Amino acid sequence: MYEVEEKAKRAFLTKVKLGELNTEIKNSVLNLMAEALIKNKEKILEENKKDLVKGEEKGLSKSLLDRLLLNENRIFSMVQGIKDVVSLPDPVGEIVEGTTRPNGLLIIKKRVPLGVIGMIYEARPNVTVDAITLCLKSGNAIILRGGSEAFNSNLILYKILSEVAYKNGIPNGAIQMIENTDRKEVEIMFNLIDYIDVIIPRGSKTFIDFVKRNSRVPVIETGAGVVHIYIDKDFDLEMAKKIVVNAKVQKPSVCNAVEKLLFHKDVSKEAIIEILDELRKNNVEIIGDKFIYSIYKESKLATEEDWDTEYLDLKITVGIVEDIDEAIEHINKHSTHHSETIISRNYENIIKFLNLVDSACVYANASTRFSDGGEFGLGAEIGISTQKLHTRGPMGLRELTSIKYIIFGSGQIRK
Repeated sequence: MYEVEEKAKRAFLTKVKLGELNTEIKNSVLNLMAEALIKNKEKILEENKKDLVKGEEKGLSKSLLDRLLLNENRIFSMVQGIKDVVSLPDPVGEIVEGTTRPNGLLIIKKRVPLGVIGMIYEARPNVTVDAITLCLKSGNAIILRGGSEAFNSNLILYKILSEVAYKNGIPNGAIQMIENTDRKEVEIMFNLIDYIDVIIPRGSKTFIDFVKRNSRVPVIETGAGVVHIYIDKDFDLEMAKKIVVNAKVQKPSVCNAVEKLLFHKDVSKEAIIEILDELRKNNVEIIGDKFIYSIYKESKLATEEDWDTEYLDLKITVGIVEDIDEAIEHINKHSTHHSETIISRNYENIIKFLNLVDSACVYANASTRFSDGGEFGLGAEIGISTQKLHTRGPMGLRELTSIKYIIFGSGQIRK
């Protein structure tokens, strides 16, 4: 029997007990987990260093190494994420709505856990902590399968947190990690429809597409971010410079960093050059359409492929559009439906953009870097869903629940 099959069966057996845990027990365990991360900080950094060394030997890009890196600040950020989740209401058992039918039946809709979640992710150790934290509070069992690049980091985090959980009342098997790095384990996971309720992949667009194509278990698509900023005809130049630089430079290796920049055709050459100069000062490579390439000497000429590429690096594709309608059409064609923003003073165009761009998070005059569970007040996120079923956008506690109908009767029969 494959490791993932054995662990999925164990996770399945914990579903009922997890659903019965009260909020006090879950919050108590989460607080102990936060303390354990701080106590074991040096061990975590030591294991992470092993992954970084191997990553450098393999020639991983700077952006991937940055995603892989743990330091004291990032560990404390994970700890704060756990504490934020503790402070949030427990969604399990929440009454969403209720109604009494004319025949006297009382129908109540309440929140229940999804069940067993399979989490497959690449090169992001913080995902291990976020996934365990959110699944525990929302009453779900979790099976983790991280990328080989972060194996040592993921393993030490999993061991620390699961040990705390099992010593303090969480049913054994509710938190598990697939330690075998053989790809066959993932293929087996895709077919465990009797034990796993949903798979959530996090990683590149290519990786997520692979999971969607091959999994028989339902998949919540997350993460890939071909993110756009559109600068309208009437806009504030200083605001635009700040937003564009922040969205690209503040952390280029994440899915909510901007990858494509579109200008209305009537934006002056001087303003375009001023914004691109700000990006170049921050070492961003400019890849432009024919017009941008003709006016900006430090740019490279874009290919068709560039418009669909998530760089996760200090690169950006820049182009000109005829008007807001062409901008919306272009974004809906090339976007991964993650996050987009318009920079404009024109209220009518802002509302049009917000209504017609088909993405999970659509902004006006703000950086796309806010597309994040913590920034949205969710404490943490297990991913950012870019589809419409069963949820969309940053996925926190509520998004890891489903709905159950509870019906009270007094002998009613249907005629």
